[in-house]
Amino acid sequence: MLKRPRRLRYQQNLRELVQETRINPEDLIYPIFIKEGREIKQEIPSLPGCYHLSPDDCLREEVARIRESGLKGVLIFGIPAERDATGSRARESDGPVQQACRLLQSEFPELYIITDVCLCGYTSHGHCGIVEDGRIKNDSTLPYLAETALSQVESGADMVAPSDMMDGRIRAIREKLDQSGYTHIPVMSYAAKYASAFYGPFREACESSPDFGDRSSHQMNPANAREALREAKLDLEEGADIIMIKPALAYLDIIYRIRQQVDVPVAAYSVSGEYSLIKNGGQAGLVDSREVLLETLTAIKRAGADLIITYHALDLARELNKS
Repeated sequence: MLKRPRRLRYQQNLRELVQETRINPEDLIYPIFIKEGREIKQEIPSLPGCYHLSPDDCLREEVARIRESGLKGVLIFGIPAERDATGSRARESDGPVQQACRLLQSEFPELYIITDVCLCGYTSHGHCGIVEDGRIKNDSTLPYLAETALSQVESGADMVAPSDMMDGRIRAIREKLDQSGYTHIPVMSYAAKYASAFYGPFREACESSPDFGDRSSHQMNPANAREALREAKLDLEEGADIIMIKPALAYLDIIYRIRQQVDVPVAAYSVSGEYSLIKNGGQAGLVDSREVLLETLTAIKRAGADLIITYHALDLARELNKS
């Protein structure tokens, strides 16, 4: 007898009934950029549709739109007015992220607040750690990261997400939070963060390009896969609750491999370069950006991601809620 798989593809209603992978607003996390100052709402040129927001009415208005869309969570990045060698504004109680956390917890307590923990946007040299003699010092950086995480949690963060890729930072943050009475706060680790060419628009948005060198001494070689499994295992041993892979689209195999190896939630960060390629390709009339976006995010989820961090989240959630 001739096998006929096309029977299940013949009608639209049936195709939808048997669809294996779906994207829901609850799967998406929206990154937002908090810029220190007042009355700031500036579109980011490299990320059209995304904004620098000050932690005041500008943030309030944007978060009201986020909540109306059905999104459950945001990932907050901070852009300070001043930078120094140790990134001190990252851990001060009146830093941009801390101000945003207090505002959101007070006025949008139902929104889940995740904060990025890294120094690169706060240091005068633009690197993710403490620099001594032209080198990024791993162990010297850990106390600063732990203090940053604690400051964010004290200001209202529901989860912290260290993105620096320093060895041992998950343990340092977990111990600092536990010693301070925050045993209930989860840690989402950028466990497999690659030294990728897809980060360009983000570095403009966060004003965090390094003054010298690059980040290949701590971010992963894009050619390596087994190393990602080792990183994920180490971070789980140190206390990570969620494992993240960044970027997403060029690393679907890494998402899949890690999903097969761990029993905790897996997140994937569809990064700024992915967003810009889809957005600009659509604006240029080269592709149907909506269809390319849905295909891309479906692939990320099909590979094994439970959560997807994407700059498309707000627009997509609105669309999904209308359907």
